[in-house]
Amino acid sequence: MALLVKVKLLGTFRELYGKDQVAVELKEPTSVRRVIQKLAEALSDEFKRAIVDPELDDPRPNALLLVNGREISALKGLETKVYDDDEIVIVPVTHGG
Repeated sequence: MALLVKVKLLGTFRELYGKDQVAVELKEPTSVRRVIQKLAEALSDEFKRAIVDPELDDPRPNALLLVNGREISALKGLETKVYDDDEIVIVPVTHGG
């Protein structure tokens, strides 16, 4: 039985993907890290470069990640498990100087 996780993309990520939402099919409950990796592999190289910091191999410098409305740092970070019908929201983070 497949699990479906909804991923909402905001701002730059929505523009790069061309849609504001994508459904990710999983075989079992999976970490947020793995869902982001699956998205990065499935979508364009431009999307992957925008979401995953290449030096850290981590999306957190570039995105605020929420699972069911809660920021992942308040949960278990990238190891937070997602289940059927969960929703991940990816909000771009703007760096300034």
